[in-house]
Amino acid sequence: MADNTLKLEVITPEQVALRDESTSVVVPGVDGELGIWPNHAPLLAGLKPGVITYKTASGTQKLVVSGGFIEISNNVISVIAPAAEKASDIDFARAEAAKKRAEERLAQKNADIDIARAQAALARAKARLSVR
Repeated sequence: MADNTLKLEVITPEQVALRDESTSVVVPGVDGELGIWPNHAPLLAGLKPGVITYKTASGTQKLVVSGGFIEISNNVISVIAPAAEKASDIDFARAEAAKKRAEERLAQKNADIDIARAQAALARAKARLSVR
């Protein structure tokens, strides 16, 4: 690995969703976006649902994650996420329907609605739709 690159790994319970070399990575941290370049200080942080944007030799790439954690150490970025999807794998009609359902649930004043779950579903749907 060259001194000006980072090894990026995104791991889900089902698979290694991504393993690539990158010159820079931007992740959706729980407190805001985190920009990571080679020789970044060690870090452990939480992620919220959103888009990981990373630059490779072939251009800028995007990957949607549904939250998780990131660890940075020795030019290796490890992301552990419940789910990760490449833009080419996303069913945008299904994501739009999920967004609509979540918005409808949040608009209801019914006490039986799990607000946190509906908000999480809305965040995931918006993240998927943002890479369209």
